[in-house]
Amino acid sequence: MKLGATFITFEGIDGSGKSTQARMLASKLLADGYDVVLTREPGGSPGAEEIRSLVLEGDPDRWSAETEILLFTAARRDHLERTILPALAQGKVVICDRFADSTRMYQGLSRGDLRGIVDQLHSLMIGREPDLTLLIDMDPTIGLTRAKARQTSEERFEDFGQAMQEQMRKGFLLLADEFADRFRVVDGGRTPEVVAEDVTRLTLEKLA
Repeated sequence: MKLGATFITFEGIDGSGKSTQARMLASKLLADGYDVVLTREPGGSPGAEEIRSLVLEGDPDRWSAETEILLFTAARRDHLERTILPALAQGKVVICDRFADSTRMYQGLSRGDLRGIVDQLHSLMIGREPDLTLLIDMDPTIGLTRAKARQTSEERFEDFGQAMQEQMRKGFLLLADEFADRFRVVDGGRTPEVVAEDVTRLTLEKLA
């Protein structure tokens, strides 16, 4: 078993295909002999999964942005303690579908400028950035159509509408510039197999 001890995250707007790409990458690395943990946010540990249902289901205005930031940070702290850090300590490759960059976008920008609060809490309670962040970039119109077609109970953020998805896309691209050392932008508007080729290449470059 190859040891990697690398923390990889996938980011993007709803419906961008990042969850599919995270699964495909995990399968590829497992086949290549890496010890891989595939996880997600919010969630990834029993306590964090309980918080997931609180923040992703129900009316869009169920929580204020400030309350959401606290809930997401609580879920992330539990996830970090119980899943991510132990796996990295064992030399595993951790692949996570969303992490702190999503909170910087969805809670930090969606309903006012709360990015400073997000970053303060992240510094205080999390203090860990990914080694590699793969941003699957997608046209917001296509992404939202895809996301709504899933018809799950977890559509609270999709219900904010296309304007928010467009704002999130712009925000993610600005984040990619801000954290250029770890972000890699991948065009998600192609077939999953072609996108996966780019994802695999960028990941193997990092692992090397």
